[in-house]
Amino acid sequence: MAGFWGRRKREQEELTAQDADLARRAQQALVAADERIRLTADELVFADAELGAGPTQELREALDAVRTHLQEAFHLHQLNHDEIPDTPEELRTRNARIVQLCEWAEDLLDDRTEALAAAIERARRAPEIIAKVRADAARLRLRIPDARATVERLAARYSAQALAQIDANPAEAEQLLGFAEHSAGVAERRREAGQREQANMALEASAESVRRAETLLDAVETFEVEALRAESTLAAIVEDSRNDLVVALKEPQTPAVSAAIAELQGALAALPAAGVNTDPFEQLTRLREANAGLDAAIAAARERAARPIPPLEHVRHAIDDADRQLAVSRDVIAGHRGWIGADARTRLAEAERVRADLDRYLGASAAAATSIDEDHREQAFAMARRAAFLASEALQLAQRDIDAARPQPDQWGAPGFGQGYGPGYGGRRGGGSDVMGGILGGLVIGSILDGIFD
Repeated sequence: MAGFWGRRKREQEELTAQDADLARRAQQALVAADERIRLTADELVFADAELGAGPTQELREALDAVRTHLQEAFHLHQLNHDEIPDTPEELRTRNARIVQLCEWAEDLLDDRTEALAAAIERARRAPEIIAKVRADAARLRLRIPDARATVERLAARYSAQALAQIDANPAEAEQLLGFAEHSAGVAERRREAGQREQANMALEASAESVRRAETLLDAVETFEVEALRAESTLAAIVEDSRNDLVVALKEPQTPAVSAAIAELQGALAALPAAGVNTDPFEQLTRLREANAGLDAAIAAARERAARPIPPLEHVRHAIDDADRQLAVSRDVIAGHRGWIGADARTRLAEAERVRADLDRYLGASAAAATSIDEDHREQAFAMARRAAFLASEALQLAQRDIDAARPQPDQWGAPGFGQGYGPGYGGRRGGGSDVMGGILGGLVIGSILDGIFD
């Protein structure tokens, strides 16, 4: 007994210590959250001055929400220290709620202030960014004449279709640089006038315009390199394609292989003669697609050659067999509905689903189809055999259920009433309702009655 009371005393002391620690945490969290609100309010004033009211709207709303909910935390803390005595459970609940509210408040303010940190830093660096925008614009303007010369030089070698992606780049880059310089001036004037939000928008637009202009000028130089690389690759693929055609003509000539050969021959024939402006990218793409199609057709032909296609009559026999198996299973299950369990019904439903999929696969009723092309015979054969197998399983499971429900003779040869009849007789199926329902539904009435009155 002394050990019991000693353990209870230790548990009570531990709980008291935990409550005291929770109370300290609640007071510290309340002070920290209140200080964070004051600090964030000061940051909001600075952010408004740097960014304007629009970008800081979410921080302002978060600060209002935190102030509202922290009033609840202050009220709970006041209840802990008023003249009304509180139970330990009440104090524990209030302090836990205070900690929860304060942690939520700090997390929300952290999230909103972090979202503004990058914008505030950019606003602080506005003069530096404006100077960089102007310097970058001046540097990129020096590249525009070279870009125009490059486009003119490429036009003598490549078709207009190939150059369509870059021929307007120099002019577009020049327009973007003019817009960037104008936006930088707007940002500078709006900032001096105290219109920080408009100044930041103009500053962002100017920086983005410079980035886009540089990308357009880089694309002109990249095009020349990539076009030369495409021409080199095209020459190698042309040689490979001609060798592939020689090999393909020795393969089994299925319709798919013949069509792929014709496609690759057409792609080779469409190559322009020497001295004609070309689009190496388009030609390379077409040859690659034709090569890939030929490889796939040859692989399929080889696989088919390694696995003989079922003769049409075998497929027809498999479909007929599946239909016969399904018909027998349907009749047996329909004739003994009160006795058939879930397994047999599930197999029959799956067999019928596979049989319906076979009709959809062939695009018509499989039983009425007069011919099945070689591309579909193997799959049709497999689906028909699957349907027949499932129907056969359904029939076997149905027979098992019928045998289990049918009354069995006792040791004298008389049918045993405890083998499947009413409650209280030890029936296998938990009572005679299923069997009697089957009997009243027209289920093998003659055979059962003959067995009973024999």
